[in-house]
Amino acid sequence: MSDLDAFIAGLPKAELHVHHVGSASPRIVSELAARHPDSAVPTDPEALADYFTFRDFAHFIEVYLSVVDLIRDAEDVRLLTYEVARDMARQQIRYAELTITPFSSTRRGIPDAAFVEAIEDARKAAESELGVVLRWCFDIPGEAGLEAAEETARIACDLQPEGLVSFGLGGPEIGVPRPQFKPYFDRAIAAGLRSVPHAGETTGPGTIWDALRDLRAERIGHGTSAPQDPALLAHLAERRIPLEVCPTSNIATRAVRTLDEHPIKEMVDAGVLVTINSDDPPMFGTDLNTEYAVAARLLGLDTAGLAALAKNAVEASFMDAPAKARLAAEIDTYATSWRG
Repeated sequence: MSDLDAFIAGLPKAELHVHHVGSASPRIVSELAARHPDSAVPTDPEALADYFTFRDFAHFIEVYLSVVDLIRDAEDVRLLTYEVARDMARQQIRYAELTITPFSSTRRGIPDAAFVEAIEDARKAAESELGVVLRWCFDIPGEAGLEAAEETARIACDLQPEGLVSFGLGGPEIGVPRPQFKPYFDRAIAAGLRSVPHAGETTGPGTIWDALRDLRAERIGHGTSAPQDPALLAHLAERRIPLEVCPTSNIATRAVRTLDEHPIKEMVDAGVLVTINSDDPPMFGTDLNTEYAVAARLLGLDTAGLAALAKNAVEASFMDAPAKARLAAEIDTYATSWRG
C-alpha cells in the first residue's frame, strides 16, 4: 500500500451516490442466491465476477435487476442494509446517503410498511453499533415508468421514514425523458425532500438541463456529459450545484471509454463542486477508497487535495450544519495529524 493509499484508507468520508442493492457484497449476493435458487444469479462468489462483467449500460441494468429480484422479504432488506453499512464502516465512511428503490421491493410483494421498518431498523443499528450514519434517497426506477413514480412518491410522502432526506430518479436515461417525472418531484419537494435525479450519465447535457429545470435538482447524479456544454458547466459552478461523480462506474457501464478520458478534470477546472462516489461498488469491482485513489490520479491530488475532496462531499450532503461542521473538523484533524 502506498502512502497515498494509506491516507485514503484512514480518511473520514461521506458518500452521496451509492445504491442499496448495488452495494451488496459477493458474500451477501451469493447467500441470497442460495436462498432463492430459482434466480439466475450465481451462488459461487467467484462466479459473480464474471456475472458482473457488463457489455453495456443496458446489460448492467439487466444484471442489476436480477440481483434486485433476490430481495424478497423484509428480512432480506434488513440484512442487506446492515451489511452495506458494515462495509462502509471498514472504509471510514461516517455518513452515507443510500439510494433505495422501494418500488423494486413492493412490486415483489414486500409490504411498504415492512420495507420501511426494515431499513429503519438497520439504520438505527448501523449508527449505534458501527458508527455509520445512513440517510435515504428514495429513487424512481425510470425504466418502470409512471406507475413506479406514483408508487415511489406515495411511499416517500405518506410513510416518510425518519432517515429519508431526498427523492431521486435512476435507471436508463435513453428513452426515459426527465420532464415526465415533474409532478412526482413536485410532490416530494412539497413534502420537504431534496431533489437528486440521475442525469447526463449516458445522455447529453440536455438531460441535465431537464433535471435542473423540471425536477429542480439540487445535485446531479453522474452528470458525465456536463463538460460538453460550457454554459451548463458555468451554471453548475455559479449555483454551486454538485455533481456526484462515479469514475469506475462510468467505465463499467461504457458511459466513458477509459479512465484517462473521464471528464472529471474538466468539471473541477470549471469550478464545479465535485464529489466522489462508488455507485454500485461490488458490481463494479470497486469501493469508495478505490474511487478516491482514481480521483487522486486523474486530478493529480496530494493528501491535502484528497482531504478537500472529502470535504466537498460534506458540503454537498444533506446533513445539518452542526453535523457538517463535526465531520469537516474530523477530516481536517486527520489530514493535519498525517502531515505532522
